[in-house]
Amino acid sequence: PNDLIEIDISAFNEKYEAEPIVGRYTGQTVVPYYDRKEIDEEDALVGKAEPLAWVKDPVDVFFLQIQGSGKIFLDTGEVINVHYHGTNGRPYRAIGGLLIEEQKIPKEEMSMQKIRSYLRAHPEEMAPVLNHNPSYVFFKIEPEGPLGYINVLLTPGRSVALDRRIFPPAALAYIQAKKPVVNSVGQIDSWIDCNRFVLNQDTGGAIRGPGRADLFWGNGPYAEIAAGYLQQPGSLYFMVLKPHS
Repeated sequence: PNDLIEIDISAFNEKYEAEPIVGRYTGQTVVPYYDRKEIDEEDALVGKAEPLAWVKDPVDVFFLQIQGSGKIFLDTGEVINVHYHGTNGRPYRAIGGLLIEEQKIPKEEMSMQKIRSYLRAHPEEMAPVLNHNPSYVFFKIEPEGPLGYINVLLTPGRSVALDRRIFPPAALAYIQAKKPVVNSVGQIDSWIDCNRFVLNQDTGGAIRGPGRADLFWGNGPYAEIAAGYLQQPGSLYFMVLKPHS
């Protein structure tokens, strides 16, 4: 949006070194940028941002924003790659946690697919549930994709998103986790070990804290299943050069 501004307050005093403030300038002050409800239901972006594409399913748009990048298949047959370009600066709130708290979905059954099916069965709850997360992601179109935050193409199964305030960007790491085994009808039969070297290069605005990591799976049916259901515990190791003794 042409009225969105980003302020690095550490430039005023290094004690404020943190994430930049995102907002909009009105009058002689800066106020928080519009939240999801204002953008989706009150047309807050009209005249402020040019639409890249129209997507028929709002839940698809919501998960596209959580994932940070994706492909949009147009009715002309064209496919466009959209990539993370910025946010409205609002805090991220997980709608899965809301549905668990309200006892709509049991915690042990929570997945992206379960959220989709619940909202499809309860369309009257779609808007209030999605608006529980005030964070909103803005995209740009790129010829290839998806790109990580170091502007390099991601590698399926080898690129992870971590909290960049804690972990070194683009660093080599090793993970010990699980991945699903999917049968011919798209159901998970079992979980097997997934131990491999990865690079910390993916974007992840919702990845906060030292105990959370997201593994990029790529595109296609398996990637959607793995990304939607993977919430297994695992171990993460960073490769660090030994200091000279």
